[in-house]
Amino acid sequence: SKTKKQMKNLIRLFAVVVIASFFSSCSYNSLVEKREAVSGQWANVETAYQRRSDLIPNLVETVKAGGKYESETLEKVVQARASATSIKLDPSNLSEEDVAKYQAAQSQLSGSLSRLLATVEAYPELQAVKGYSELRVELASTEDKIAFERKKFNDIVQDYNANTATFPAVITAKIFGFTPKGYFKADGGTENAPKVKF
Repeated sequence: SKTKKQMKNLIRLFAVVVIASFFSSCSYNSLVEKREAVSGQWANVETAYQRRSDLIPNLVETVKAGGKYESETLEKVVQARASATSIKLDPSNLSEEDVAKYQAAQSQLSGSLSRLLATVEAYPELQAVKGYSELRVELASTEDKIAFERKKFNDIVQDYNANTATFPAVITAKIFGFTPKGYFKADGGTENAPKVKF
């Protein structure tokens, strides 16, 4: 009877190991797919921001061609662009702090760009400079694309983070180092509706 008891315990232990390894392998594959989806969407976010960054030198040159501009405003845009493009994140390690740092640099560029565009509004002759209107439309379209890609990124990260925190995937996540990813958050001041003037 002692041998039978040992045999039953051994079978139970074997069953637990088999079940645990089955759940682990299933959740591991799922977590890998979700992590890759996060990395893929991060590339889309970076591409959208890069598109905006690529438009800025043309905008600066177009404004300079108008002859009337505030050099300090242009310098701030150029500096903010340099700062924003210098931050490169590893898609496999998109921690909350890293995403916040990236977002802060991009928000600084957004603010400088907004101030430049507001300055141009004060000079109607600058708005008439060839190419300015097209650049303005492209920038607006790019900002829409950035917002879309950021929202999609947050949705994919939410799905990934939820999976790393639920059973049985939470066990696999801890064993294999699947860490939570950071989200984009609303920029400061976005709670106030912008004033539109025509």
